[in-house]
Amino acid sequence: MSRIGNNPIDVTNGVEVKIDGNLITVKGSKGTLTQDFDSSAVSIKVEDGTITLERASDHKDHRAKHGLYRALIANMIKGVSEGWKKQLEFNGVGYRAVAKGQILEMVVGFSHPIHFEIPAEVKLSAETQKGKAPIVTLESNDKQLIGHVAAKIRSFRKPEPYKGKGIRYTDEFIRRKAGKSAAK
Repeated sequence: MSRIGNNPIDVTNGVEVKIDGNLITVKGSKGTLTQDFDSSAVSIKVEDGTITLERASDHKDHRAKHGLYRALIANMIKGVSEGWKKQLEFNGVGYRAVAKGQILEMVVGFSHPIHFEIPAEVKLSAETQKGKAPIVTLESNDKQLIGHVAAKIRSFRKPEPYKGKGIRYTDEFIRRKAGKSAAK
């Protein structure tokens, strides 16, 4: 039994939900998001400010999609009302990040700077303070897109466990390892 799929979703004030065939559209103050869903596996009902999902049968595929679509719709509603935010920290000597419009210019220990273009749906800002690691902030209403963009930026220089250098999420903990011990 899907515990996640059975939970009703509360539609916050100012959010409009419309279902048209196999397409659900959520509109709010931060924008509009759409998502396809499998109407043969899950039926979606919008009534009195809540959304409920019911699956067609107890088939394994239907049970999986039941929880999936519930989570996707809840993330869409939160995205168009509050928005999503990810922050990345650049740790390392000489590591820099500069936002030039929708292009992020990163210097992360390679022989050349990396220029990474951010999609228009994501708001980009970079902050550098003296004595602290540069922090890049990404904001969007689409949780999937912002997660994908943040993971791509992090992949340019993943944090390493010995010195802690690299690009990491601000809420991420890097487990440190001891280096080689000197010969006696």
